Amino acid sequence: MRLMHALVLALIATPALAQPPQVVTDIPPVHALTAGVMGDLGQPTILLDQGSDPHHFQLRPSQAQALSQADLVLWVGPRLTPWLARAIDGVGIQGQAISLIDAPDTYRRSFGAKEDAHEHEHEDAHEEEHEHDHDAAEQGALDADGHDHAKTGTDPHAWLDPENARVWTRLIAAKLSALDPENAATYAANAATTLAAIDTAEAETRAILAPVGSAPIMVFHDAYGYFSAHFGVNVAGSIALGDAAAPGAARLRAQQDQLTDEGIVCLFPEAQHDPAYVAAIVEGTATRVGRPLDPSGSTLAYGPGLYGALLTGLATTIAECVTTP
Repeated sequence: MRLMHALVLALIATPALAQPPQVVTDIPPVHALTAGVMGDLGQPTILLDQGSDPHHFQLRPSQAQALSQADLVLWVGPRLTPWLARAIDGVGIQGQAISLIDAPDTYRRSFGAKEDAHEHEHEDAHEEEHEHDHDAAEQGALDADGHDHAKTGTDPHAWLDPENARVWTRLIAAKLSALDPENAATYAANAATTLAAIDTAEAETRAILAPVGSAPIMVFHDAYGYFSAHFGVNVAGSIALGDAAAPGAARLRAQQDQLTDEGIVCLFPEAQHDPAYVAAIVEGTATRVGRPLDPSGSTLAYGPGLYGALLTGLATTIAECVTTP
């Protein structure tokens, strides 16, 4: 009895641990990195529904409430998800919102940039003035709905460079540790595990892509610049000019000519986009049609393992088509 009494007193005297931060993320790769750093301490919320297009999405009331109550919002930035930019401004979040593409040490590229896959320097981008900081030139490319119809300015698909994933993982761990210092050691250990998984996925991706060489391919929209520059994939063009712009008849004819003139080996549809455009331009050419690509990973199983699966999945889809006899 005395032992039971002592245990009760000890439990009463022990202060309850503070709850881990409430974290909200925008897209699957950011959610995967965050989930990896949080580990068993908590589960970040992801706003993008399974299979949805990150460029076009509307929050449900429950998601808006979660956003307003978040201690930390981690998102790529307004150029990718203008709907989230409006929501952050509208709901009045109680915590901090971090635009990852604006974070220090993030490598940023412009649409259409043609850097060498093995020579681009992340530091060079930090010394330049970046268009994505809501400057007038970039905002002029957006319509009233916030959709980008022109391939100009900063390319927001920065998660497809694994070096950026490493930068963001370290940043996520630092932000969580600042909010929850009692668990800082756990966040650091989880971040180390996540970084090791990124290293493994990067090496596997390079191995999968090795047989692809410099074979030219075409994609649906210009979302793969970071991936192609980092891994040396020859993306010769895209069907659509922008994330929200449907290709017109003249562009489809020009792209069909490009398939033949440049010997495009494979053309890839994309998740959440109409495959009819692919069928229209590939007809009468020798170009093969690959399986759909999914640059945001919204069709994959959400969780810590998604980021690695995204990289290797893109590589596998490309390699399967290019190396088909």
